[in-house]
Amino acid sequence: MKLVYFSWVKDRIGIAEETVELPSDVKTVTDLLAWLPTRGANFANALSEPAIIRVAVDQEYATPDIDVTKATEIALFPPVTGG
Repeated sequence: MKLVYFSWVKDRIGIAEETVELPSDVKTVTDLLAWLPTRGANFANALSEPAIIRVAVDQEYATPDIDVTKATEIALFPPVTGG
């Protein structure tokens, strides 16, 4: 599965994208946001407030309960602000 990171999420993690195999217990967006910070300090820093992270699964905005097990791409990004 391809994970894509945008804006300050990308900057804090240190990469724009990667291909990973999710652990078998990661089934939803909530599970993903709980698992990613366990991958290292950079992930923990970037995702310390999972409630503010926006997620798109296969280019569709996703709610926390969306199944990610069959996704091709998951994008993570901070809230979009206007101005």
